[in-house]
Amino acid sequence: AMAATAAEALSRVADVEIDGDGVFKYVLVRVRAAGGPGKDVVRGHGWAEYHADIYEQTAQELAQQGLSCECLGGGRLSHCPQERKIHVYGYSVGFGRADHSVTVEKLRAKYLDYEVTWADEGY
Repeated sequence: AMAATAAEALSRVADVEIDGDGVFKYVLVRVRAAGGPGKDVVRGHGWAEYHADIYEQTAQELAQQGLSCECLGGGRLSHCPQERKIHVYGYSVGFGRADHSVTVEKLRAKYLDYEVTWADEGY
């Protein structure tokens, strides 16, 4: 029964949670149910001064649901809802550069009518 519960908890974790507009830091996080499979999720927020701020809040929320996680890297998002565009770029000093191509796939799956682009340059 534990495994099923863990899988359910994992399935309830949103793939993408980012601010509605602006330029802000993001982290790519691998979430795991105990002993089970994992999935990668995107978290990006303007309130965060550091990438670690987002990761720590995410880790706390996940721990309450019995899930563990690790940070795969970070970067920045530029979200322009008026133009329906999201651009992914940059890196995290503490966590390194996330695989922006993974982030883009996640964003495209949620923002179906958006143009989602990425670049490795920039901070």
